[in-house]
Amino acid sequence: MRNAVALLAFAPVVWAQADALWTVETSMKVQKVAEVAPSADRRIAAWTQTKAVIENEKSENLTHIYLWRGGKATQLTRGEKSAQDPSFTPDGKWLLFTSDRSGKKNLFRIPLDGGEAEMLTDWKGAMGAYRVSPDGKWIAFAGAEADSESEKAVKEKRDVKVVDENPRNHALWVTALSGERAKARKIGSGSFHVGEFHWSPDSRRIAFQHQPTPDFEVSRKADLSEVEVESGTVKAIAATAATEAQPRYSPDGRYLAFVRSAQKPALATGSRLVLMDRASGKVRELGVTPEEQPQVVDWAADSSRIYVQEPLRTRSVVYAVPVDGPVVVAYQTQRGVARVTGLSRDGKWAGAVAESASDAPEAFLIDMSSAQRKRVSEANQWPMPKLGETRVVTWKSKDGKPVEGLITLPVNYEAGKRYPLALIIHGGPAGVYAESFIGASGATSVATFAAKGYAVLRSNPRGSVGYGRAFRASNYKDWGGGDFQDIMSGVDYVIAQGIADADHMAVMGWSYGGYMTAWTISQTQRFKAAIVGAGITNVWSMWGTNDIPSVLDDYFGGSPWDEPELYMKRSGLFHVKQVTTPTLFLHGEADFRVPVGQAYEYYHALKRRGVTTKMVVYPRTPHGPQEPKFVQDVMQRHLDWVEQYAR
Repeated sequence: MRNAVALLAFAPVVWAQADALWTVETSMKVQKVAEVAPSADRRIAAWTQTKAVIENEKSENLTHIYLWRGGKATQLTRGEKSAQDPSFTPDGKWLLFTSDRSGKKNLFRIPLDGGEAEMLTDWKGAMGAYRVSPDGKWIAFAGAEADSESEKAVKEKRDVKVVDENPRNHALWVTALSGERAKARKIGSGSFHVGEFHWSPDSRRIAFQHQPTPDFEVSRKADLSEVEVESGTVKAIAATAATEAQPRYSPDGRYLAFVRSAQKPALATGSRLVLMDRASGKVRELGVTPEEQPQVVDWAADSSRIYVQEPLRTRSVVYAVPVDGPVVVAYQTQRGVARVTGLSRDGKWAGAVAESASDAPEAFLIDMSSAQRKRVSEANQWPMPKLGETRVVTWKSKDGKPVEGLITLPVNYEAGKRYPLALIIHGGPAGVYAESFIGASGATSVATFAAKGYAVLRSNPRGSVGYGRAFRASNYKDWGGGDFQDIMSGVDYVIAQGIADADHMAVMGWSYGGYMTAWTISQTQRFKAAIVGAGITNVWSMWGTNDIPSVLDDYFGGSPWDEPELYMKRSGLFHVKQVTTPTLFLHGEADFRVPVGQAYEYYHALKRRGVTTKMVVYPRTPHGPQEPKFVQDVMQRHLDWVEQYAR
C-alpha cells in the first residue's frame, strides 16, 4: 500500500436558524458511533449507534446495529434491548451480534437477506468478546460460568467479599456456528483471566492473552498462550516479565504478531510490535512506531505488513508496519480523528469512526490503497446550532518546552474582544485532547460553553500521549510541576492573544484533570471558579484506596513510604490553606479508580476553612458518569457553577 494522507470527506453541516444556541440538551442528542465492520465483499458495512434514552423512569443508553447496503443506511436491530458487537460470517450470509434481550448477554445471528434474529448460545454466566473461526464453523468467546452459589448468597444476604479471593476469571470457550444452540465447550482455562484472542487461519488454534485476574492492576502481567481447539491442549507462547498482548496470526499462518512492553512495564515506557516465526519460535522486533504505543488493527491480506494506530498530536494515524522494513504512514487525518475498528477480509477496506471539532462522529469506509473514504452512516446528520471555531495553538512553557492545545472561540467571536475563559484539563495524565467533536456529551460540553460566550482552552501538557514517549514520561516525579507550568503558560498565551479575560476565568477537569484542578487552585488564586471531577486530591491516601496503586508507583518513583515527602508535597490537600476559589466537587459513589473519599477530603477541608464549596455524589456511578440523566446533570452543573462565580 502506498503512503497516503487522507482528505476528509465530511458532508457539510446543516445549521439551524441563526439564533439557535447549543445547550447541554443538544449534546445529549448526539449519537455515539462505534464498531464499524466491512463485509468480506465490501458491499455491506455494519456499525452501532448509541442514543441516550431519557424519559420518565428511564435513564439508559440504547445501542442498535445499522447496515449500509446499496448506498443506503438502514437500521437492522430494534427493540428496548441493545444489540452490539456486529461481525459478518465468512460466507457473508449472516451478521452476528450480542444482546441481553434473553436476560443475559448472548450471541445471535440474523440473515442478511432478511429474517428474524436467532439466539446461538444460551449462556447464563458473564460473556466477553467473541470471534468467528476463519472456516465459519466455530465461535470462540471469553466468559465465566454462572455461579449459582454466589447468586444464592446474594439472595440470602450472606454475600461477603474477601478481597483478592475467587476472582471471576474468564475462560475461553467454543461453540458450533450451526444455528442450533450447541453446548459451549471450555478449551482454555486455568489460574488466569482470558483477554484478547485470535484464531489461526486454519481454524485449528487460538492464541490468547491472559493475566492473573480481571483487575486492571495486574494487566501489565499479561502473557500469551496458544490452545489447540480440538484437544484443548494449552502451551505458553510468551511469558516474560514484559507485558505481552494483542496476538494476531498472519493470514498465511507463518507468523504470530503481538505487542510487547519493556521488561519492567510502566505507563511511561514504550511498547514494540514483535513477530514470532511459528516454525522456529524465534521472535524479533519490528519497526518502532512514533508514540511507541501501537494498537493493532489487523494484518494485510498478503501477510506483508500489520496495520496499527496511534494518536499523533491532536489527530490520529494508521501505520503500516512491514515484516521487513521501516514503518510507513498508511492513513492520516489532516484534521479531526479517525478510529479504525476493523478491516474487510481481503484487507482492502477499513471500517472507521471519524469526526472533527465541527463534525459529529459518523461511520466511514476507507479504501486502504488510496486512503479515500466514504461516509456510510447518518447518525448525526440533523440540523445543529452553530458551533464555536476550534483552533490548534502552540505556545512555550516556562522552561521553553513547546506545548500544544486547542482553543475553541465563542460563537460569533469578535477579534479584539476579551471573553471569559473555561480552562479544561484532560485526564490520564497519559491522555490527550484531540480534534474530536466539541458537541458530544461527556463531563463537560465545550460547545455549550462556547455558545454561552466563553473561550475554552484545552491543553496537552507534558505527560500527554501523541507527542512521543519522552514527552509522555516528562512528568515523572513532577506532577503539579512542569505540567502545571505548561497549562498556565497556555492561559497566559490566550490572554496575550487578546482572547481571554484574565479577571473571569474558571478551571475544571476529570480524574487527573481533577487532580490538576485541585492542585491549580492551591497554587494560584487567578481562577474565580473550579470544578473537580472525580479528582485526586491526596496522592498519599489515593495510593492505598484505589484499584491501581502501581500507576502512582510509576509516576512517583515508589510507594508513599518510599517517597513520603513527594507524595505530600504534590497533593493539593496539603496546600489547602492557600485555596480561596469557589469549588464544586462531582464524584461517582461507586468509583474504585479514584475513590469518592478523595473528594470528601478536600471538600471537608474547604468547608472547614469557610471557602465556598459544594459536593455532588452520583449513586451507582463508577469513574465517569454513564446514566444519561447523570451525564446531563454533570454537564449542566459545570456550566451553572462557572456562570455563577466566573462570569
